Amino acid sequence: MAYFLLEETHPDKQPRGYLEPYDATVAETPLLPAQGATADSAANLTADSYGTFNSVEVERSEIWRVRSNGDWVESPASEKVFTRPVVMFVVALGIFTYHSMTYDHLLPIFLQDKRADNDMNALELSSSSLGGGLGIPIQNVGVILSLNGIIQLVIQAFVFPLLADCFGIWKLLCMVTLAHPIAYFIVPFLQLLPENLLYSGLFACLTVRNLTSILAFPLLLIMIKEATPDKSHLGKINGLAASTGAACRTVASPIAGLLYGLSIELHFTPLAWWASAFVAICGALQVPFLNRAAHECNARVRTAARCCLSKERHRNEVVHIVVEDEES
Repeated sequence: MAYFLLEETHPDKQPRGYLEPYDATVAETPLLPAQGATADSAANLTADSYGTFNSVEVERSEIWRVRSNGDWVESPASEKVFTRPVVMFVVALGIFTYHSMTYDHLLPIFLQDKRADNDMNALELSSSSLGGGLGIPIQNVGVILSLNGIIQLVIQAFVFPLLADCFGIWKLLCMVTLAHPIAYFIVPFLQLLPENLLYSGLFACLTVRNLTSILAFPLLLIMIKEATPDKSHLGKINGLAASTGAACRTVASPIAGLLYGLSIELHFTPLAWWASAFVAICGALQVPFLNRAAHECNARVRTAARCCLSKERHRNEVVHIVVEDEES
């Protein structure tokens, strides 16, 4: 299925037939049309936009120096693939993948684990009162996880586009990254809630977690693409990002299970949750060191059809071509 349905996206390896529609391109038309969310709707989705990941484009003005016979006057300098912004965002993706996987691993165990023997409440906080789980029956745990999936779908489909349009990709990424530790820190305190408030508090915690994790993953992918120096390097960079995420997922579950088992022996289940919160704090501390590559580019959000209320004119990508004599 992949062989017949997928299309080549590498600029240097696309078949000639893919470029034929652009042979009639003139100076007044853009060299490359932006691909929209579907095959029929085109949109210029750039740094501060929401859309499919392969639709995030960054406008850059280029200068080509060629001779009249088509040869390069000076060959374009080969760009470094794994630049500092690329590496930093891949590391951020690895940190996020790790603590996100620990949450998914710990949640069902914590939900069905028996409560601590002590009958404590929020006003009588002690280490012994946080030594168990929530004691929810297994059947109810399945229902909770299903409802959690519905919450995730709603956030992905409706909340994400609104927040991305309101705050922009970069600001929204900083917000959810800084808020991530809260999602892990508050979970152990659900043990202190009375039975009539348990489910309300649980779904409040799940909503906070989903608002951070569901938003963070596509935001990081978009930022990694923005940081890519050239489209021809996307295969290498995406491969590095995928490998980093897989490696972090591999070690996340065993470490989270080991810490939870240790926390049960110590009668202090927050140990496992707060260890993940510490990793999330490390990710938040990385924010000042992230360099948004798109700051060096002209990023705009434009649709194919210009809005009649918009006063700004559409700005196409520009390539300046300087032709010199062959003798020079």
